[in-house]
Amino acid sequence: MQTHTFDNGLRVIFEHKDSDVVYCGYVICAGTRHEESADSGMAHFIEHMSFKGTERRRSYHINNGLERVGGDLNAFTNKQETVYYATVLSEDFPRAVDILTDLVFHSTYPQAEIDKEVEVIADEIESYLDSPAELIFDDFEAMLFEGNALGRDILGRAERLREYTTADARRFVDTHYRPDNAVFYVTGNLDWKRVLRELNRWSSPMSPVSPIGSKRLISPMSSISPIVPSTRIIEKGTHQAHVVVGAPTFGGHEAGPKRYAIVLLNNILGGPGMNSRLNMSLREHAGLVYSIDSYLTTYPDAGWWCVYFGCDIDDVDRCLRLVRKELQRLATAPLSAARLAAAKKQIIGQLTIADNNAESYALALGKQYAHYNTQRSSAAIVEGIRAVTAEDILQLAAEIYAPERISTLIYK
Repeated sequence: MQTHTFDNGLRVIFEHKDSDVVYCGYVICAGTRHEESADSGMAHFIEHMSFKGTERRRSYHINNGLERVGGDLNAFTNKQETVYYATVLSEDFPRAVDILTDLVFHSTYPQAEIDKEVEVIADEIESYLDSPAELIFDDFEAMLFEGNALGRDILGRAERLREYTTADARRFVDTHYRPDNAVFYVTGNLDWKRVLRELNRWSSPMSPVSPIGSKRLISPMSSISPIVPSTRIIEKGTHQAHVVVGAPTFGGHEAGPKRYAIVLLNNILGGPGMNSRLNMSLREHAGLVYSIDSYLTTYPDAGWWCVYFGCDIDDVDRCLRLVRKELQRLATAPLSAARLAAAKKQIIGQLTIADNNAESYALALGKQYAHYNTQRSSAAIVEGIRAVTAEDILQLAAEIYAPERISTLIYK
């Protein structure tokens, strides 16, 4: 693994892989939480508009630039960052760098294109509102982080989006789309010097600028009043109830065994395995749900865990009792040595298999370097999980699963 920082502040991370397929992209540290309070959906809006024309290319040339050589170009926005990424053969890496750098740093955001694309985003919002199993996670996060930018909706409001202009786009981009606020990541069968040469070719014209620190527009979690747990029921008129139970927890900067214990604990509770405690209790034994899972979301300065399930409206209370029972078991009864060893073996196997998804691995490489300026190797993660003790699990479960910390959101 190799890294470099150019004079303009752009950071690069590269890992050689014995494959002719290259995965690369820009991680821009500009997500929903970096928006000003009045700029609903701005980060996601910029992601869409970046594909609508640059100083050198029209939208057709951007969209066709990699597809015509069999490659792929895409992007996504979340709370913490916006990512523009490409998949190409190694011989087409220079083309990918050129197009990615062009659309990220040289887009023009023409008003005519804004007026068209905003209706596409409005349709995306409507589609999302029709998906309660997805929407409930955003509403729950808004509950947990009320008053903080982490509670904002990624897509924004259609009525506000229709007011945006080229000047609005430029204001956000000039603040956040800067080389010193970005990381370029790449994996594949490439020469490191070639990677630097191509990036330098297209990024060197961008000069260093004043530090972005005071312009990040982030409301740190430390500045927010303690979060008060709550229970909310929202009438949605759905055929089944959708339920999320969860609470805030620590962020990715947390050091020590808790960093690994929480990943292991979440997997035991409701990970993807059919043998998770929640799946065994609510599906296999009680027959109350089709699926039930627990999730862990981590930002540098904050995080949250949750359990999600859908069930018959008449079964909500029974399902909630069973969920709370499993949380209480993990918080009061230590795992036996055999169960702990089995849990570790399971998640290490899952992580090792996941590492074989080359695109996801490359993306994780870039995001980790962008937000923490480091990269924990797979071997280090495995070592950290192996070091977790039953007492670590017990103490952490007692802390984050404490009933007085837990919020509940129900769609009926």
